Amino acid sequence: MKNATKVNPPFALPARVERLGELCYNLWFSWTPAAIDLFKQIDPQAWETVKHNPVRLLREVPEKRLEAIATDEAFLNAYDAVVKSFDYYMKDNTWFKDTYAQHTGNGVVYFSAEFGFHESLPIYSGGLGILAGDHIKAASDLGIPLTGLGLLYKKGYFDQRFDMGGQQHADQITYEFDKLPISPVLDSNGKPLLVSVHIIERDVTLRIWKVQVGRVNVFLLDADHELNAPSDRDLTAQLYGGGQEVRIAQEMLLGIGGIRALRSMKLPIQAYHINEGHAAFITLERMREYMKHGMPFSPAAEMVRSSTIFTTHTPVPAGHDAFPLGMFDYYFKGMYSELGGNRDAIVNLGLNHENNTFNMTHLALNLCGKANGVSKLHGLVSREMFRNFYGPLAVDEVPISSVTNGVHLETWMAAEWKTMLDQYLPAEWTKTQHDLSIWNAVDSIPDEEYWNVHTDLKSKMIDFARQNLKAQARRVGESETHIAEIDNYLSSSALTIGFARRFATYKRATLMFSDLDRLDHLVNNPKQPVQFIFAGKAHPADIPGQQLIKHIHYVSRMERFKGKIVLLENYDMNMARYLVTGVDVWLNNPKRPLEASGTSGQKVALNGGLNFSILDGWWEEGYDGTNGWSIDTPEGVQDGPHLDQVNVHSLYSTMENEIVPMYYTLTKGVAKKWIERSKNSVKTLAPVYNTSRMVSDYTNLFYVPTIERAIRFSADDFDRATKLAYHKQFVRNNWHHVTVMTIEDNNPPRQNEETKKTVKDVFATVFSGWIEPQDTAVEVVFYEDKGSHWEQVVLRMDSPKEVGNHLYRWRTQIPAHLTHGDQFNIRVRPFHEDFSHPHELHLVTQA
Repeated sequence: MKNATKVNPPFALPARVERLGELCYNLWFSWTPAAIDLFKQIDPQAWETVKHNPVRLLREVPEKRLEAIATDEAFLNAYDAVVKSFDYYMKDNTWFKDTYAQHTGNGVVYFSAEFGFHESLPIYSGGLGILAGDHIKAASDLGIPLTGLGLLYKKGYFDQRFDMGGQQHADQITYEFDKLPISPVLDSNGKPLLVSVHIIERDVTLRIWKVQVGRVNVFLLDADHELNAPSDRDLTAQLYGGGQEVRIAQEMLLGIGGIRALRSMKLPIQAYHINEGHAAFITLERMREYMKHGMPFSPAAEMVRSSTIFTTHTPVPAGHDAFPLGMFDYYFKGMYSELGGNRDAIVNLGLNHENNTFNMTHLALNLCGKANGVSKLHGLVSREMFRNFYGPLAVDEVPISSVTNGVHLETWMAAEWKTMLDQYLPAEWTKTQHDLSIWNAVDSIPDEEYWNVHTDLKSKMIDFARQNLKAQARRVGESETHIAEIDNYLSSSALTIGFARRFATYKRATLMFSDLDRLDHLVNNPKQPVQFIFAGKAHPADIPGQQLIKHIHYVSRMERFKGKIVLLENYDMNMARYLVTGVDVWLNNPKRPLEASGTSGQKVALNGGLNFSILDGWWEEGYDGTNGWSIDTPEGVQDGPHLDQVNVHSLYSTMENEIVPMYYTLTKGVAKKWIERSKNSVKTLAPVYNTSRMVSDYTNLFYVPTIERAIRFSADDFDRATKLAYHKQFVRNNWHHVTVMTIEDNNPPRQNEETKKTVKDVFATVFSGWIEPQDTAVEVVFYEDKGSHWEQVVLRMDSPKEVGNHLYRWRTQIPAHLTHGDQFNIRVRPFHEDFSHPHELHLVTQA
């Protein structure tokens, strides 16, 4: 493969500014205000026309203009400064190199079905993609040796437009790849590097494209190749397009093709991160690789498990991809022989016994060593959801942890905010942004300066919203009188509430419309008006979601709400930047706990806006009572109309009694109490809910331990993996013999000298059959009253003494008042030092 970092642009540039060709192909520009301004200076109008795509800009701008900037002293000064900043960024020492120098040559690959980097590369649909893009950017900032891998969609997601009645229409646009900030990966002969995936009875050829994101390379696979049949060329046409047949084929291309692409580029990968179940087929392809070189099925599975991480994002079972077994057989029958020919063993890796489907999340959980949700609450929901998958365990023992999502600060913080913070926070504060202490300096920012920055950004957002509404009006044929009226829509002095996200029913975008008279009172209060900005897309197949859009459009056209409730068209990253930096309040009212994390509110918090949300996802852990507001859901209130009523009452009461009065209580023209709460929001949320913290968490908790585990398991011709695989099989075959024979808990109480608590000895006699005692963990399980909840306690018994043939007596101390059966239990589980988690074998014997 040719050099993976250098790009030779397919257009000529004057020698003095030739590195513009390098800058335009590295998305570092997209989170660097000086670089954005540099491209904008070339032709401000064209910059907007090409949707901030510097590759198109440089391809289409007249040659005379390029010659002019090459002699423009002001432009050249700015150019030199940006190039110097870029070189410093690319060569600077990094957190990973300083912290884990021994692992700089051990790569991590991050698989995702979508990546949201920037509006110039529209291959994302929403939160999952934006999170993936922010993850990659933070990995670049921190110097993680990470590679991204996904699919390149010829038609992206879709462009949204509304008709006169508010019906969403999905416009497909076919992108010209040579005008995007991507470049083809070439082989040693300078020709496009190709890989293929066998699907049913034909091979689908994939071309590999590269996106440079700072220090990180992301590779995208493209089936639109002349060697493929037309139907196969369309497999990577659209993100989340088509039915299950297209979905399973896309996921084969992503998972199987992705691994083959990595191998063709000879990239040194030790850890594999699956971002949602779409890419879980990487596990089967990697098993196939090991088995091709003579490794048996079970050791191959151990090798994959030792080096795989899985992140789930979906808090409802229906959201996890699953395919009928007949469909899975049809698509994978050609691969069965390469995986040892044991169809049942392969199917069992992903089998959901409850509905007899092949479930991609089950496949990932079976073949990953570490798994996590994307907020503390979502981790709990995931543990509850997959509790049966792991056997008879308490929820807290299910081996799914959590890493709460964050956002890329440099992408989502307005340049105006960053400029202000540069004056008050320590030098190079962005490099230590997840250090809570540095953010206390926010209190030193004068209220007037703080308020002025916010109101300036709010005015820019309102100007942007008006332009969007005018463009809508012209396209649908509204009168010039109506178009002129839009200049009076929205007010820069009114309290402005934003709601922008995917229009899915559980997000309840129209919740507040259940009381239009109360809404009327809010928006038309002459002294304290409130206005609302809505935006978002519904999936083209989501009819209920599209009905939400129609309803918002209908209400926004009512005379009493006209110009005070607006619905913007074609929500994308560019629009999102205006909204999250300009609103006063960000509204989020999903049905709890269906918001796995959510990140839009985190972007608002970076920019001084305040969150007003159901305590769901990240807000459940981020809200502290002083940094925003919550929409209350009392304990015991279940889903249904009553839940909506309770939430609506809380929503309106909080707005009327707290939010609106606080915003309009001014001291010398400034809302002092509002600013105090806004500063609390920035201080408590910005250092925590950013991807610098998030990706360093992934690195410390998952990436480095997984790299080290994979290295151990690969050593000595995979000796450790092989031994563990056969040990597991031996345990499975013999576990039925394990029996708790007797329990002695009537021993006299005594005081523990260390804890000063009254305890007693408890003994358990266990028959372990052919399994050695050191290969079992015998445990006492009971619950302690913590006031607000009961907490499970697990005590490991020790000092086994042989008291008969394969019969061992174990002991430990427990609180003296506990009695067996009613208040504590004894269980036995397999144990091995190489298990990735204590319940890896899903085997438990209880007394």
